[in-house]
Amino acid sequence: MDRALIVSGSDKGMEIIAGFLHSYHYTGIASTQSGSEARRLTGSMEYSLIIINTPLVDEFGHDLSITLAENTNAGIILLCKADIADDVSDKVGDYGVCVVPRPMNRSMLHQSIRLVEATRSRMLGLKRENSKLMVKIDEMRMINRAKCALMQYLKFTEPEAHRYIEKQAMDTRSTRKEVAQKILSTYEL
Repeated sequence: MDRALIVSGSDKGMEIIAGFLHSYHYTGIASTQSGSEARRLTGSMEYSLIIINTPLVDEFGHDLSITLAENTNAGIILLCKADIADDVSDKVGDYGVCVVPRPMNRSMLHQSIRLVEATRSRMLGLKRENSKLMVKIDEMRMINRAKCALMQYLKFTEPEAHRYIEKQAMDTRSTRKEVAQKILSTYEL
């Protein structure tokens, strides 16, 4: 279930956007009129799409979009008047916020939502890949620390330490990381 948050200073704009999102796959739709309430809502709930219809009751909305882009994984669309859209886009573009000028038609909003969804999907894939790589790097660091401990305390050469860890992993049917943890628990305090 994809959740969406609508932040709009006008009730009419909120109703139009909510009606549009209901025709999509967004079933959990929350709405608010203020930026401070939007910050509170995003702190307690994960949204896949946030649409900000400027201006809001307590701020314009571009600072909110930057804050949400930095602190959430949501795709963010900022709606503003056409005459200031380029200036606003210059301020928020580096944060991955999609600026859509008003007045707009359903087709333009539809395309913007699809673009933001595709970008968000790619970003989440890159974050998953980054997490896997960070785990792998931590594992490699631990194994290298274990090699250094073997070299320091047992006077192994680097190839001998590497071979020892590999052989222990095969003989005990455990991972190199588990062998490294045992070595480190023995030699490091």
